Amino acid sequence: MKTDSIFYRLFKEFPSIFFELIDNSPQTADAYKFSSVEVKQTAFRIDGVFVPKRVNKKPIYFIEVQFQLDTELYSRLISEISLYLRYDKPTNPWRAIVIYPTRSLDTNDIFHYEEYFQSQRIRRIYLDELGEASSLPVGIATMKLVIEDEDVAIATARQLIERTQQGVNAALPQKQLLELIKTILVYKFPTMSRKEIENMFGLTDLQKTRVYQEAKQEAKQEEKLETLTRLLALGLTVEQISQALDLDVEQVRQIVQKIQNQ
Repeated sequence: MKTDSIFYRLFKEFPSIFFELIDNSPQTADAYKFSSVEVKQTAFRIDGVFVPKRVNKKPIYFIEVQFQLDTELYSRLISEISLYLRYDKPTNPWRAIVIYPTRSLDTNDIFHYEEYFQSQRIRRIYLDELGEASSLPVGIATMKLVIEDEDVAIATARQLIERTQQGVNAALPQKQLLELIKTILVYKFPTMSRKEIENMFGLTDLQKTRVYQEAKQEAKQEEKLETLTRLLALGLTVEQISQALDLDVEQVRQIVQKIQNQ
C-alpha cells in the first residue's frame, strides 16, 4: 500500500485527525497549515509539517510515517529537522511525531537522542496500540484501517462507512471521508476494482444522494473559479474565458468584477 500518499492526503484533507491523534483538540487544526517540505540544498524530504499560520508560540509539528524497518530513521529525522531550523529560522518551538503501524518496526535506537524522547519533543505512536476501531473517533479509526488485516478491514470499513453516513462526527466532511475510506480499501484489496469495492461496501448509492451531488457541483464551481482566475491573469478577455469554461458571458463578467473589487 502507498502509505505515504494515503497519510499525506489524510493529514492534508483532515488536519483535525492529526491533532486528535496527539491528544489535542481537533479545533487546533484551524491555526495550522499542512505541507510536505523538502529541505533546501539537500535530498531530505520531511513527510509532513504542520506550521502555525501566524507567528505565535504554537509548536511546529514534523511528521514521519514509518512502515518499514529503518535503522537510520532517528539520525535522519534529527538531521532533517536541524536543517529545516537552520534554513527557515522559525521562531516557534518544534515537536516531532513518528507514526508506526506496530512497535516491532521501531528500532528504538535512540542512544544519542534520549533527551528528545524523555522531554516528549519527539513522540512515537503505534497504530495497532490505539485500541478497537469501534471505540476510536471516526478519523483515527479510518487511519487505523490502513493496518488492519483484510478480514478485519472489511468489518471495520463497513462500520466506518455507517458511522460516517450517520454523521457520527459532523466536524469531518462526509463525502471526503467516504472517498478516503474507499481509496484505502482500493489499496488493501488490489485484486478488486474500484467499482467492485463500491458495490461490496454499498458506496454506489452515495453518488445518488443530494448531499453528494451538491458537494460535487460545488467542487466543480470552485475548480472553474480557480481556472477563471488563472485565465484572467493571462490576459484573456471575458468572451474568451466564457467560451473556454462554457459559462455565460454575463456570469463571467460578474465574477471578474468581484475578483477585481477584492
